[in-house]
Amino acid sequence: DSVAGQLRSQGQKEAFSPLRIRQLPSGGDYQRCEESGTDLGQLLTRDKTIAAMKSLDGDLDKALGRLSGGLYVVTASQGEGDSLRRSAMVASWVSQASFTPPGITVAVAKDRAIEALMQVGDQFVLNILREENHQQLIRHFLKRFPPGADRFAGINVLEEEAEGGPVLGDALAYLGCRVEQRMEGPDHWVIYAVVEQGDVADANAMTAVHHRKVGNHY
Repeated sequence: DSVAGQLRSQGQKEAFSPLRIRQLPSGGDYQRCEESGTDLGQLLTRDKTIAAMKSLDGDLDKALGRLSGGLYVVTASQGEGDSLRRSAMVASWVSQASFTPPGITVAVAKDRAIEALMQVGDQFVLNILREENHQQLIRHFLKRFPPGADRFAGINVLEEEAEGGPVLGDALAYLGCRVEQRMEGPDHWVIYAVVEQGDVADANAMTAVHHRKVGNHY
């Protein structure tokens, strides 16, 4: 408390209540710390990232932009009660990677908060968005959330539908996955996961597709 008081007297803002000796941090405390670090990392590398994007050859940039993919929301959760940690992110770099066992790959940027919940052995859910109603979900999950904020507030979620993360009630389908391998790239982790469960909400609906014109950003 004395340390916290000194910081407050200097005008420092508290991200969360001070942790005391012999007090076990909650899942929310861990999540706020991780997401605060993620936000700081994005800020520190922003100029370098923008410069790298602008350095890509124009013709190559346009050619890469012709790669297209579906639109998805990856969700992950760990723990329960006070130890609960959960997160979500929009994804488009997703591909089936194996038949037996069924497997997929997901590219996750190294500065994404959800990456901490997608280590080998962790479970997550890939929500496949439908063409006719994906815009609202995309706008919601692309927002910048304060550290520790509930990313699912106001969203229709099916909490008990799958292990590993919330299923979005408006998704076309979902896949429940378990991380088997991680390959490190320059700015992304390529996550290979085995699909353990899944279901389709509407067999007649179409998957939302993401078309780009340039390849230096999503």
